[in-house]
Amino acid sequence: MCTKLTLFIGSLFVIAGLTQIGYSFKTAETASGISSAAQELVASLSAGQKKVTLYPADSPQQVGWHFIPKDERKGLELNKMSEAQRGAVHKLLKTLLSEVGYTKATRIMELEKLLKELQEKQGRKRPIRDPLRYYVTLFGKPATSSRWGLSFEGHHLSLNFVIEGGNIVASTPQFFATNPATVKSTNSVGIPLGTRLLRLEETLAFELVNTLSNEQKKSALIAEKAPRDIRAAGSAQPPQDPAVGIGWNELSSEQQKLLQSLLNEYVKAVPNVVAKERRQALKEAGVNNIKFAWAGAEVPGIGHYYRIQGPTFLIELVNTQPGSDGNPANHIHAVWRDMRGDFGKPI
Repeated sequence: MCTKLTLFIGSLFVIAGLTQIGYSFKTAETASGISSAAQELVASLSAGQKKVTLYPADSPQQVGWHFIPKDERKGLELNKMSEAQRGAVHKLLKTLLSEVGYTKATRIMELEKLLKELQEKQGRKRPIRDPLRYYVTLFGKPATSSRWGLSFEGHHLSLNFVIEGGNIVASTPQFFATNPATVKSTNSVGIPLGTRLLRLEETLAFELVNTLSNEQKKSALIAEKAPRDIRAAGSAQPPQDPAVGIGWNELSSEQQKLLQSLLNEYVKAVPNVVAKERRQALKEAGVNNIKFAWAGAEVPGIGHYYRIQGPTFLIELVNTQPGSDGNPANHIHAVWRDMRGDFGKPI
């Protein structure tokens, strides 16, 4: 069991390491780097902008998150900033995310251009689609000597962090989504046909479920029909239902490797310092406590859902809604949550 666990954690480090080779991307590996970037942003804000951006550290608004299109959100909208201020926000995002995570986040924002074009072709005026309709909020003073938090959020994206005593103590909920999941229509906004922003989050899971034997599927398949969405969307804390599905130790070595790769796709969205903590938590909780569950179709294009859960984390991905291009099951929602408590608030 110890050997299997060591190999699992080690392979996650190897995969993560390989993804960093050759990057010129500069990312702060400490909370002080994040704090410095946040302080730089605050210094650029006018008094009026600060009133919108800065909340008390104990504000209940911190746990109010969601990814649906909304007319109003907490925080300061990118549209209400100067180019220099938007640059400061992106500098902050680069300290919060790995290059992989930053690329996914910014491309999700860019997809709003395609959604707007698709919407206009269909004669629909709402909801508003705009790659600058994303909001930054700070909770408390961004300094390494105090507890403070931040969120960056808009349609299909919610990133939430808490810093305390010079340490990143929370990095969830981490929500990424994409519509269309696969771009299947030509467009004038420059998004190539075949673009799949969350490709590996979906294809690795399909590979895994399709390697399961009929006997293994008795444990892994939890419903014939996939749910419409992830559970507890927008709730301050993740659902506390016991893990269901097939256990790690019921998988073959090849299946375990697929699950390793799938897990790592979520872990590597954040900087190494945060990813390392997530891997350490996995190690301490025990890999044999991880379960993988599936619902719905086992082929693309029909509604499907999966859940991976361990004592320290919960992953859910659902693809049941049609894309805005009209193609069925072409709209992904994916989330990583902390089973010990999101937003650094223990359950």
